[in-house]
Amino acid sequence: MNQERLEQQLAFSMECDKMKSIYRNTLLADGSRRETDAEHSWHIALMASLLCEYAPKGASCSRTAQLCLIHDLVEIYAGDTFAYDTEGYKDKAARETAAADKLFALLPPDQCAAYRAQWEEFEACQTPDAVFANCCDRFQPVLNNMATDGHTWKLHHVSRSQVEARLRLVREQMPALWPRCTAMLDTAVQNGWLTA
Repeated sequence: MNQERLEQQLAFSMECDKMKSIYRNTLLADGSRRETDAEHSWHIALMASLLCEYAPKGASCSRTAQLCLIHDLVEIYAGDTFAYDTEGYKDKAARETAAADKLFALLPPDQCAAYRAQWEEFEACQTPDAVFANCCDRFQPVLNNMATDGHTWKLHHVSRSQVEARLRLVREQMPALWPRCTAMLDTAVQNGWLTA
């Protein structure tokens, strides 16, 4: 056993524990509090397993789940950027790239390269696995908003067109889910959770 390698892996693991303290805007489905990055990542990894039959052609559900678990690790240093925060998106890429440089460097070189490549793959959203992971990432907050009477949408005055734009990837790559999305957005507008 390589003791130095093990120590690096354990240090990275403990640094990633900080995801449990990064709060997102989305509430838990029970409405009791905001969800953490760790909870969100677990939830979309689970969704990748559950919704595998609707995945884009060529996607590996287990590999997609791994991308889901890795995709927000950089937020330990970069912080969460709310999906509809246009100002926050201006420097999001730079903040997250710097965070990736710092975080993945904690790992042994081979794992540093592998984890960094998987994070970059998710961000590029070009492979079937990355597309599927991004679909899960965009679909999950809709479910939580529906469960909480549109809490986050109402708080930030989000419009249906904004949510539809964010869900465009789901519409194009997982079309079987689109009728369900449309029905939820219809309900959200009818109830005043989204502006028309």
